[in-house]
Amino acid sequence: MSSPVISRRGLIKCAGAGLAAGAFPSSAVPNFRSAGSPVAISSANGLATVTHAVQRMTEDNLRPVSAAVEGVGIVEADPADRSVGLGGLPDEDGKVTLDAACMDGPTHNAGSVAAIQDILHPAQVAELVMDRTDHVNLVADGARRFALDHGFEATDLLTESTRKIWLKWRSRRTDDDRLWPLDDKEPVDSALQGEARPWGTIHCSALSPEGSLGCCTTTSGLAFKIPGRIGDSPLIGCGLYCDDGIGSAGATGRGEAAILSGGSWLVVERMRAGDTPEEACLHALRRVGEQAYKGSKWQPALWEDDRPSFGLTFYAVRKDGLYGSASMFGKPKFAVADGAGARLENCAIAFPS
Repeated sequence: MSSPVISRRGLIKCAGAGLAAGAFPSSAVPNFRSAGSPVAISSANGLATVTHAVQRMTEDNLRPVSAAVEGVGIVEADPADRSVGLGGLPDEDGKVTLDAACMDGPTHNAGSVAAIQDILHPAQVAELVMDRTDHVNLVADGARRFALDHGFEATDLLTESTRKIWLKWRSRRTDDDRLWPLDDKEPVDSALQGEARPWGTIHCSALSPEGSLGCCTTTSGLAFKIPGRIGDSPLIGCGLYCDDGIGSAGATGRGEAAILSGGSWLVVERMRAGDTPEEACLHALRRVGEQAYKGSKWQPALWEDDRPSFGLTFYAVRKDGLYGSASMFGKPKFAVADGAGARLENCAIAFPS
């Protein structure tokens, strides 16, 4: 008698059932409450984002992932914010390429786009990938054509301001600066706020009054990056991760570090183990610090002055409404909104001076 044929999907389903039955007994999962005040947390450029997300979840019963996507859309459309969407800083060739992803807690589904051009709201396209396909990732021209097929309009995202910044950078570039630390000694424009090679992103994690979770991360990535480079933002488990029974997390900063550590997934798993969101974010950053390359004759170090030489920040909200954020160093802030309104709070610091 021949053995029954098991499809790949069936095999994964069986394996998942086995894990659920054996690896994670229900007694091992914290009993977080499932309803209460709405909460949205974001990077410091997201005060309007978290305000909008909480309002939409509270007044319109919008699911958290959609509230987060709408919230970050405010920043995507703001030409004054050079980290995402319209006015985002371009790659080496002067092309604005965007990455975004979202994840829905109740369905444990996700969607993302990477290296997409000419589309103002990549986070909305990522949500369509999640809802209208059985894929998770679409990239480059395929992502662009998917967006256009669903009614998005092609938009020139390079503003006159960011074009001038790119031209200045290109005129000053004399050496191969593709290995970290990059060979930019000072900012090419005062608009870059003292950063020689800025990266910028916005993340939003949202908890509904009913206790469901969702998240979104969107970015234009590292300024003047190699064409085709994608960061952590469109990678599930790296730039964002959500588990509806535990919590949601996301990252901004050096995307390669978030990728190599699986940072957002790690934050959620630390909350599963009982950490507060702040403790979980600090744990992930210290893990990144342990992994930071100490250098060789081939590549320069990612470590200097007893700490990593790059910035990275994690944001998290737990199922019970507790939230927190932590950053590598400095004095960064994060945005949060809840029943007390929207405000900026200080990030915890993993490597204080």
